[in-house]
Amino acid sequence: MFDFDQYLGFLSFLTILTIGFWLMIFLLTFVIPYWLFGNIKELLKEKRDAKKAAREKA
Repeated sequence: MFDFDQYLGFLSFLTILTIGFWLMIFLLTFVIPYWLFGNIKELLKEKRDAKKAAREKA
């Protein structure tokens, strides 16, 4: 049948697979959208500030 070493190897494989799965779900649903929307917001703010500075200068 199975040795204890094979059982531990299978359990460690399932653990690593599960951790990777949940990490991927977390990254795709929270971290990446947060990063993208934050960058877009900062870019728009910089453009708005640059327009305001150019208007005040002229």
